[in-house]
Amino acid sequence: MLTQIVTFLIFVAVIGCILYGRRLIRTEKVDAVFGNPERALGGTHWVIVGSSFLLLVWLYYSWDIAKGFYPKSANELCQVAKVNDSLLGLKYQFPINERELKSTSQIKQENRNLALISNEIQNSDDLNNQQKTILVDFVNRTNQLIPLLTNEDLLENETKQEINNITGKINLLTENFQKPDYPFETEQELNERLNAVNEEGGWGITKVNAGSGSIENTIEVPLIPATNRGLKFHAAAQELNLISDEFFKLRNHNPEFKNKIKEIKDEIKVYRKDLNDSEEVASTYAKNIVKIARRIEYASIYPPNALDKMQNAIVKFDNAQLKIQGGLRFIDIFLFPAGTIVASGPSCSEQGSGRWLPKPSDTLNKFILMSKPSVGYKDIPLLWIKMVDISYIVGFILPDWIADILPGEYPVHNKDGTVKQNFKGAVLKVVTGDFNLLKLPVPYGHIWDSFMRVFLGLVFGIVIGVPLGLFMGLNRFAKGFFDPLIELYRPVPPLAWAPLIISVLGIDNTGKIFLLFMVSLSIMIISARAGASGTQLSKIHAAHSLGASKKQILRHVIFPNSLPEILTGIRVAVGMCWGTLVAAEFLAGTTGIGFVENVAKKYFQYEVIWITIFIMGMLGLLFDVTLRKLIDKYIPWRGKG
Repeated sequence: MLTQIVTFLIFVAVIGCILYGRRLIRTEKVDAVFGNPERALGGTHWVIVGSSFLLLVWLYYSWDIAKGFYPKSANELCQVAKVNDSLLGLKYQFPINERELKSTSQIKQENRNLALISNEIQNSDDLNNQQKTILVDFVNRTNQLIPLLTNEDLLENETKQEINNITGKINLLTENFQKPDYPFETEQELNERLNAVNEEGGWGITKVNAGSGSIENTIEVPLIPATNRGLKFHAAAQELNLISDEFFKLRNHNPEFKNKIKEIKDEIKVYRKDLNDSEEVASTYAKNIVKIARRIEYASIYPPNALDKMQNAIVKFDNAQLKIQGGLRFIDIFLFPAGTIVASGPSCSEQGSGRWLPKPSDTLNKFILMSKPSVGYKDIPLLWIKMVDISYIVGFILPDWIADILPGEYPVHNKDGTVKQNFKGAVLKVVTGDFNLLKLPVPYGHIWDSFMRVFLGLVFGIVIGVPLGLFMGLNRFAKGFFDPLIELYRPVPPLAWAPLIISVLGIDNTGKIFLLFMVSLSIMIISARAGASGTQLSKIHAAHSLGASKKQILRHVIFPNSLPEILTGIRVAVGMCWGTLVAAEFLAGTTGIGFVENVAKKYFQYEVIWITIFIMGMLGLLFDVTLRKLIDKYIPWRGKG
């Protein structure tokens, strides 16, 4: 109840202060931006707006709003998650959440594996001609197994009947699921369930040992269904688990396939047994062929249209369960912004003295060794050039959805086990970088990775922070609204944000770049705001008298006068970003200067630690010297009034 009242009061405060502030602005007789001595002053009402907005965001992302207004929503979403988890394996077989049939993707993969191993065998210098002939024959015979599974004429009646039975069970579940009284529950079962719900506790409740005060258990999300709708999904999930188990026990193995694969495995076994110790390479290739044959044997490969009715049944059930969710879907979308409830097994959840001063000679020798591309550090050089296929760059830049929005369907395998490419499939290969073109020299290594993370984080901070800072310096609404937000998050040390950001965005570049963006953003906002608000009024009045428009004043007067502050802010942001990056790479990372220093610390490699310190200092100095030169060259009026 308290959360509901607080949320309502905060919302009223935000709306009320915005309306009041806009009324004050409309009644101003002088321009609030140009020519007004009070242009950058904000009102207390904007402070209330900013603070209230921050509180709303906090409540929103902490799920307190959902907990206050819909206390049973997490438990119901837990049951929905059970259904989705039960459906996941079945849906994965069809182009529902995927682009193509699971059979098609498995066939493509095994065809590639067989083609690759055949090419390796034929080009191997460690095999004689007789061995190559025998092994290639094994590969070809293994490849011939696939058409035995994809030919609908060879699909056994017993297998067809099993598929029809599973399809019928899904359709029956869908029919029962939509009935109001599903599942039937006696009064005794109802009371037992409700008692279990009460004993389990509520959303986020922590049980404490009364004797010692120690925490025994913290329930993130109650597991036992507490509502009738939750019980409906819970029961459906249990039935779907049984259906899913039944399907994955099914094998599309006709007698011809069984005989062929048995022959292949037996012959390879005899062949490997007859090989001597000097023929280990041939034995390894034979072993790998058997592995591929076994994967084909245990894969769920069916003829192209054999599971169409089953797919339709799954889609029908999925639509039915989405309909039954009703308003719960909107609660999930709007009140669970950081993700949803996840069912994981039996639970549901809401989704770190030695010689510290080495000799200079030792450090230099270690640096020279690490600089060699063949050595590096952890098999990665400090800085070098590698040839990268242009397809990788294309696949990195182009989004996959370009292929998805094209008309038509992705290619489906034929009866003979082959996959004929079409235009949509060809476009997918391009946007995913699945092609070979030409190679380009691209820098890589620990230094390059750290440099690019700092550079990108800084660029994003400049692109967003400078316009926002100028806006805050020229508009009281913007200053009053954004100032409390900036001033509340800015003093928080970047290391306090790092674990949260890295856990949400991952340990790759995305999390680190976003952290550096947060660091540089506040600095650039403050710098640009100070530059805009510090512009001399005499210059603005002179421009007014010459007939300049607001845009011209902004471009030719305010922005040039703000540039010294902006570039000074960039210099400060560079230093802060470097310090933050090292800490982020300390916490999570597989490349970068911070990663090198972290690993060196674990193994007491003090030479390496000093090398990383030196590299970071030199890179920071390089940034700073470059900015100084730019300031001297392009802002000659700096400090001259």
